Amino acid sequence: MLRYLPLVLKNCWRNRRRTILTVASIGISMCLLGVMIAMFHAFYLSNPTPAQALRLVTRNRVSFTVFIPRGYQAQIEHVPGVESISVANWFGGVYKDDRDPKNNFARFAVEPEKLFRIFGEYSIPEDQRKAFERERTACVVGRDLANIFHFQVGDRINISGTVFPGNYEFTVRGIFDSPRSSQIMYFNNEYLEQTLNEGRRGNVIMYYILIDNPANSARIAKAIDALFANSTAQTKTESAQAFAVAFLALLGNIKMFLIGISAAVMFTILLVSANTMAMSVRERVREVGILKTLGFTPSSILGMILGEACAISIAGGAIGYLISTLLMRVVVKSPFGAYLPPIQAIELPVALACIATAGAIGLISSLVPALNASRTSIVEALRSTD
Repeated sequence: MLRYLPLVLKNCWRNRRRTILTVASIGISMCLLGVMIAMFHAFYLSNPTPAQALRLVTRNRVSFTVFIPRGYQAQIEHVPGVESISVANWFGGVYKDDRDPKNNFARFAVEPEKLFRIFGEYSIPEDQRKAFERERTACVVGRDLANIFHFQVGDRINISGTVFPGNYEFTVRGIFDSPRSSQIMYFNNEYLEQTLNEGRRGNVIMYYILIDNPANSARIAKAIDALFANSTAQTKTESAQAFAVAFLALLGNIKMFLIGISAAVMFTILLVSANTMAMSVRERVREVGILKTLGFTPSSILGMILGEACAISIAGGAIGYLISTLLMRVVVKSPFGAYLPPIQAIELPVALACIATAGAIGLISSLVPALNASRTSIVEALRSTD
């Protein structure tokens, strides 16, 4: 069939306007599909980074919106394999005007002396790290966040609490770099504790835990949860990547959401491609008859029409994937990207999935018109007036 490739490619361009519009339509649809596949791959199929694999998160078994006692920390520290543990309280709050999405960034209350040990991939100048540990109202911000708001060391940040009501003032004492999106702020949990009334003190939302070996993560998680199996506040310990997916699940069933959108996109592409190929084949019925008089077999004609549809669809799929890659770079750099597993610039499995899906849709959409054309007799084809 490769000997017919020049003819197939020439047929693709016989109606250039229609081909360009079809490729553009498929490309836009595959762009959306590529984003969905990339996110699905990142959430459910990708492997954590070495640093991420060493972290566990312990929260209330009911939900991470329900507190667990601060006293659990001492017991978790004695579990074999636990290297370090830090309080991690989701602060929420309002910075300036929460109606502007740019002002909504992650804010966590932690134990400063443990933060950069647990998050070993963070890098910060030593003097800034020490200043953060010494000062009760100090905070550190990610490089991405600092670039957005032009924060400098020594700047003051005022935030109105929501989860923890009150007005809080922080001083930026450090700016750290991270291989991932770093639109995030950390501050001293002791500062938060001292502003709370007696009834709310001594509770935490979750713990960040550093373990000695990723191979022991399942055993350690099970051992931690077993400590509090009979308590009134049972725990759930999971990997940092699993916790990120669970956090996003607050928006709904993410997996079904991604699958549903992908199915709708594929159905749309199928209709577009099928309509294009039906029109193309209908215009060439007489040509099919001429090809048969020249000795082209029905299988050759079938292969050429299927090849034409696949070529157009694959071209659209490749273009769509390249556009989706650019969009995913934007997503990774957004506040949402801080909760995504690391995504490479070019994800080979995602690329293959997008292009293979486009090719399969092109094949399926053109199968009926191609079969009808290949089965048309010479006399019937030459009599066609379309």
